[in-house]
Amino acid sequence: MGSETLALICGLAAAASFGTGDFCGGFATKRSSVFRVIVISQLFGLILLTGLAVGLDEPIPSGKSLFFGGMAGFCGTGGLTALYIGLARGHMGIVAPLSAVVGAVLPIIIGIFMEGTPPGAQILGLLLGICAIWYLAGGSAASLHPRELGLAVLAGVGFGFFFIFIDQVSETAIFWPLATARIVSITMISIFIMARRQKKATPWSHQLFVILLAGVFDAAGNILFALASRLGRLDIATTLTSLYPAGTVFLAWLILRERLTGRQWFGVTVALAALVLIAS
Repeated sequence: MGSETLALICGLAAAASFGTGDFCGGFATKRSSVFRVIVISQLFGLILLTGLAVGLDEPIPSGKSLFFGGMAGFCGTGGLTALYIGLARGHMGIVAPLSAVVGAVLPIIIGIFMEGTPPGAQILGLLLGICAIWYLAGGSAASLHPRELGLAVLAGVGFGFFFIFIDQVSETAIFWPLATARIVSITMISIFIMARRQKKATPWSHQLFVILLAGVFDAAGNILFALASRLGRLDIATTLTSLYPAGTVFLAWLILRERLTGRQWFGVTVALAALVLIAS
């Protein structure tokens, strides 16, 4: 099996893992504080990544790699914070898909700049993949306030640079840089929680297993994306990984019996066409 095929498999597996993690995290936040769920799930992810690094005897990488891992955590956390603020204050049906599209487009541009232009069929696949991300996440043409636009773009930029920085460290190490990203993320969100000075803590212990799953699948998604970007191109790995809304939508349909809209079914069709072109 060639490296490009393995990169394709890892990218799709990363999307499925991120989608499952988002579903578990979203399910847990229905009854628990969003930011506490993030901190606890990130902590579980940190334990998992550290255990894998030690268990597989991965050498501690250079300071440069750890720095990039920390920057990935900083950007990813900033993007996540902007996303949740945007979802709380604006149109969810626009903020979420727009942030996902921006988060995919930025690494695609960087990937083309660093690795050259891919074949024509793959370029078309990347474009279709971007369209699929929008439709899968439920994007619509409703009016958008400038503040909502700014938060969505800020979230997308944060996610995009997370992918870019992880790509920079995946050549030399995977687990330690990702663990560093988790440490930065946990620290940032913990500071944010303390700054809000919530007097009453939201109960979360009854959601512990679901939060654990969110952390495990999120960490697995990070690992699989790092492998996909190592084995293949950054732009293709990012596009495939960014199809993660499909996993969230599928689980919501399967477990919560939520109906898929015509727009989301169209997104599934476009995503399948994009996969065929990217794999060609």
